[in-house]
Amino acid sequence: NEMTVKLAAENNSGESGTAALKEDNGKTTVALDLTGYVKDASQPAHIHTGVCPGVGAVKYPLTNVVNGKSVTILPVTLSMLKAELPLAINVHKSKTEITIYTSCGDLSAK
Repeated sequence: NEMTVKLAAENNSGESGTAALKEDNGKTTVALDLTGYVKDASQPAHIHTGVCPGVGAVKYPLTNVVNGKSVTILPVTLSMLKAELPLAINVHKSKTEITIYTSCGDLSAK
């Protein structure tokens, strides 16, 4: 009951990494681990509808990424997430520059 999503850099940010999704007891923990981030910046992150790079609306907000790390526990199972595909994890530059994406990765049905 695990899934790893590769997060690719967007908009020449140099920011990439992985999102590890692990289901436990009917909930899914989403742990983001990025390199190339701006030190001490608070970066909003979400699971959006659609696929990278043209993602749609926010489906699940995630804990802001700070120094490349973020952990969020979602009240859904991995199979529930897979039933909602297409979905993508997207990291934004900052709250004030929310329209600038720094990294993105598509969730897969596998």
